[in-house]
Amino acid sequence: MAKGGESLMEVIGRGEEEELPVFQTGAFEVDGGEGFGGEKEEKMVVDREFLDQYVPRGEVMRHTMRDLISKIRIVGGKDFACDEWIEEPTLLVTRFEYANLFHTVTDWYSAYVSSRVTGLPNRPHLVFVDGHCMAPLEETWKALFSSLRYAKNFSGTVCFRHAILSPLGYETALFKGLTEDINCDGASAQELWQKPDNQKTARLSEFGEMIRAAFGLPLNLHHVGKAASGHNVLFVRREDYLAHPRHGGKVESRLSNEPEIFDSLKSWATNYKGCKINLVNGLFAHMSMKEQVRAIQDASVIIGAHGAGLTHIVSALPKTVILEIISSQFRRPHFAYIARWKGLEYHAINLRGSYADPGTVINELASIMKSLGC
Repeated sequence: MAKGGESLMEVIGRGEEEELPVFQTGAFEVDGGEGFGGEKEEKMVVDREFLDQYVPRGEVMRHTMRDLISKIRIVGGKDFACDEWIEEPTLLVTRFEYANLFHTVTDWYSAYVSSRVTGLPNRPHLVFVDGHCMAPLEETWKALFSSLRYAKNFSGTVCFRHAILSPLGYETALFKGLTEDINCDGASAQELWQKPDNQKTARLSEFGEMIRAAFGLPLNLHHVGKAASGHNVLFVRREDYLAHPRHGGKVESRLSNEPEIFDSLKSWATNYKGCKINLVNGLFAHMSMKEQVRAIQDASVIIGAHGAGLTHIVSALPKTVILEIISSQFRRPHFAYIARWKGLEYHAINLRGSYADPGTVINELASIMKSLGC
C-alpha cells in the first residue's frame, strides 16, 4: 500500500486499492516464549471458526481487520526479533471513508470504545494501518490521541507491548444502526449519575465530551432558559470541497433551495418577538474543527439537511434540539439514532423531493423555540 500522509494534491487520481493494506502470513507475530517452536506447520493465533464467530465478514466487502487477525502467527522467543519497541498502549486503526465526517466519527467512536473497554487510563498512541493521504479530519485524530503515525512510516520490525486492534467503523453501533434495530436510549453522564437507569447509556454523550475536551472546550455545560445573549440556532450548510484523490469536489444537493431557507430563517429570526435568536451560518468547510465543535456546543437548536455535517451532534450539549430536513432520496436514520442515543429532542421534516417550503421550516422552528420558553 501507499506510505500515507501525503498532501492531497500530490496523489490526485490515486486508486483506493493503493491505499488499503494487503497482509501476508506473519505480517504480525506474537511471541510464544522460549519453549515454543519446532512445529512443522505454522501456528496461527486464530482459526476460521474463531474469525466467523468473533470477527464475521458480514456486509464488509474488504474486511481488513479480519484479514490482519487471520495472518497473525505465533513464533518462538528466539525468532521474535525487534528493531524498535513501543512500550505504551497503541491503537491500530484502518480507515476506509476517511474524508467523510460521518464515517470518520464511526472510526473515532470505535477507537474511543476500544480505549474504554480495555481500561486505558490515558489517551493511547495511534497507528494508521492504511495509506490514505492527509485529510482535514486528521486534525481531530491528532487532538484526540497522544500521537499519530502511519504504518509505512516505520522502518524495520516494530514490537508493541500493548497493541489494541480497533474494530472497523462499519462495525460500530453508529453504522450498524442504519440497518439493524438497536433498542437503546441515551442520556448525559450527569443525568444518569443523579438518576440511574439501566435502560439508558451515557456512552455517546461521554464520547462527545471527549471530543470537546480534546479541543480545550469546557465540559459540564448546560443550556439555560432565556439567556440574555439569546438562543443560537445553528444552520449546518452543505458546501463543495475536495475530499480525497477520487473526489470531484462537488457535494450532492440534499436541499435544493438551501440558500432560500437560510435567508427566510434569517429574516424571521431578526423580527421574532419571543426572544433574541442568533441564526448561525454553519459554513463548516471554512471553519477549523475546534470552531465547528464550539458552534455545535453553543447551539440551542441545530438545523440542517441530511448530510455528514449533522454528525457533529455527537458533541451537542444536553437539551439541544435537532431539526433535520430530509429529502425523499435520503430517508436514513443516521441522525435520529444519534439524537436518541444522546437523549436529545429530535424533529424531522420529510420532503417529497429536495425542495423545502420556507414557511413549513419556519413554523417548525417557531414551535421548537416556544417549547424552549422563547
